[in-house]
Amino acid sequence: MAEQKPLGAEFERTQITGTPTPMKDTGSSPRESLTSLRRMLGPDDLRVVFQPIVDLSSGRRFANEVLVRCRLPDYRYPPALFERAVEWGCVGRLGRLIREIAFPLSAGVPLFINVHPGELSDGWLVRPDDPMYFHDHDVYVEVTESVPLTHTDLCMSVIREVCSRGPIYPVVDDLGAGYSNLKRIADFEPKVVKLDRVLVEGIEKNRRQRSLVRAVVRLCGDLGASVVAEGIETRDELLALIDCGAQFGQGFYLARPAYPQNPIHWPLAEDSPTQL
Repeated sequence: MAEQKPLGAEFERTQITGTPTPMKDTGSSPRESLTSLRRMLGPDDLRVVFQPIVDLSSGRRFANEVLVRCRLPDYRYPPALFERAVEWGCVGRLGRLIREIAFPLSAGVPLFINVHPGELSDGWLVRPDDPMYFHDHDVYVEVTESVPLTHTDLCMSVIREVCSRGPIYPVVDDLGAGYSNLKRIADFEPKVVKLDRVLVEGIEKNRRQRSLVRAVVRLCGDLGASVVAEGIETRDELLALIDCGAQFGQGFYLARPAYPQNPIHWPLAEDSPTQL
């Protein structure tokens, strides 16, 4: 089993203390963003875990999603970590460091990575030495729908450039939550659309909700995208989503995020749970 490495060589230097001056990431230099990130985090504060994305036709692993974890109480929840990084002008460097931790642990497996919209307006994602360009399998770039996306034309241009460099595909994340917009599916031409938990919870009890999800799955198929249903927590939710036509699923009921990875719980197989 591969060991998770510290955040990077630059973090081996003496940590800077104090509170950084907030800045916009698009205007901060590499040195400034490094200074800000050092003030936020130490070299051992971040780690990653992986959650399987499961093929609902077979119960087998389709891919893993990278999820970041921080041991500092203020950044226990990833949205808080990224909000502070945006405020302090280092969101692009933070995303890069997470990828530097995750990709060496993921050889031979398709990988979903989360990209904060703030990362799309700086130059980090298009650097030719980014770890995702050297991965030995497909990479799916999730752009979250839970925060507003500004400078849409620029962001779409960056995503297209990233995806032109190899087997890298755009994903619309969190559809149904926050600032989600159905037009984004047409604009981004995603390979995968992920349905937020809000569309999954209690779906087995709500006929109108099932009709909505079934229609979204059909729409995504017409536009060339597969659907991942996120946040599956019960057997009944799983069965309802399969009935609605969702191709893939993800959630605590199937496997909790972990490293080393947890086995997939597949209740439709006689030998469940099993490592697939």
